[in-house]
Amino acid sequence: MKSFMARKSPINFEKAMSQLEELVEDMEQGDLPLEDALKHFEKGISLAADCQQALSNAEQKVTQLIEKNGELLEKPFEIDQ
Repeated sequence: MKSFMARKSPINFEKAMSQLEELVEDMEQGDLPLEDALKHFEKGISLAADCQQALSNAEQKVTQLIEKNGELLEKPFEIDQ
């Protein structure tokens, strides 16, 4: 079983997806004790929510790209947290 520590820094989407995949693989093997399976599930839900938020933030950034005089300009946006 792999150990997953709580994250306190901004989400790294690729790392979170990798951790989520590892959790799923561990759970699919079917040999985890119930308590560990529940912990994996709880962590997976948290990682999935973090990934969804990262995708939403990326989508907001993309939508703020505007074309002006043939050049793409990026406008910063504020994240309400």
